[in-house]
Amino acid sequence: MTVSAIIKSKPYLAWYIKDPENLSEESVLEHVLNYGNWDDVQEFIKIKGKDVTASLFNKTLLHKRSNYSPAIKSYFYRYFNGTHV
Repeated sequence: MTVSAIIKSKPYLAWYIKDPENLSEESVLEHVLNYGNWDDVQEFIKIKGKDVTASLFNKTLLHKRSNYSPAIKSYFYRYFNGTHV
């Protein structure tokens, strides 16, 4: 399975995107973290690996604009950077 297959099989993750199959991996991750459930997150990690997923997440945090809610951003920052309890 590919990352774009996640969006294809779960259109509710990117309901407002005209052509969700062409989203970048960073954008798919953003949609999964914002609108998906824990199983969706684990599916993404299973496909890309935790290190690559963490790298994609941290890369998006460097952008001036991020669409993560503060709670999502805080939780997954801790999760991917090993500072969660």
